[in-house]
Amino acid sequence: MIEYLTTLRWQDVLDILLVAFIIYEIILFIRGTRAVQMVAGLAILVVFYFMAREVGLQTLHWLLGTFLSSFFLLVVIIFQDDIRRALMQVGRTPFLKADTATLQILEEVVRSAVSLSNKGIGGLIALEREAGLKDYLESGVPIDARVSREILLSIFYPTSPIHDGAVIIRNGRISHAGCFLPLSTNPFLSKKLGTRHRAAVGLTEHTDAVVVVVSEETGTISVAIDGKITRDLDAATLRNMLQGIWSEAKDSKQWWKKLMSTKIKT
Repeated sequence: MIEYLTTLRWQDVLDILLVAFIIYEIILFIRGTRAVQMVAGLAILVVFYFMAREVGLQTLHWLLGTFLSSFFLLVVIIFQDDIRRALMQVGRTPFLKADTATLQILEEVVRSAVSLSNKGIGGLIALEREAGLKDYLESGVPIDARVSREILLSIFYPTSPIHDGAVIIRNGRISHAGCFLPLSTNPFLSKKLGTRHRAAVGLTEHTDAVVVVVSEETGTISVAIDGKITRDLDAATLRNMLQGIWSEAKDSKQWWKKLMSTKIKT
């Protein structure tokens, strides 16, 4: 033990800390998602593989060995949505700078959600960030209007022909309305969640968008991001949550710019 410590380099310590940090972040990322069950299933197969070798079950050992020989390919196929979302988080930059114009847009979204909630009208508002939402625009109707509470209310009013779909906000404007979003198949989601909520979670499982949902049945306001949904929000909490998301993205971008400028100077 002492001999090992004497030969330990600072690179080895850094290497161990980085690996531990990556494993910790992966655990946090998949916690509470369907990926947990898949990881558990793969872990069980690995345990059976080594048990079969020790006991002498040659056929089972060969079968599991053949299956696990493409382990990394299996991981990419099974967790492709989670990997894509994780990579988006690593390279994430805000679709809008957290300036006065952005804060005004977020405020209009908050006012719209509260008004929809008070009137008992359902709503689904997706805010594009770094990942483009062009694939989901084709099913909707082009609007190209500034973000305002009045326009959003008129879109989601029950007599509107496009009230059932989602509104997508991109480049600081209401781009399309009546858009259809992918439904989440996450088995951990509450059975009480309706189609709007599952569509909100489904979109955030595939992209880094932020989706605000207003329930038509209960009037509750929810926010979906990174495949997770936070429910029963009031106006203040919703406002703080949205502003916090964009402020965090702005701070990350400024930190990255500062780091890059430092590297250039040196």
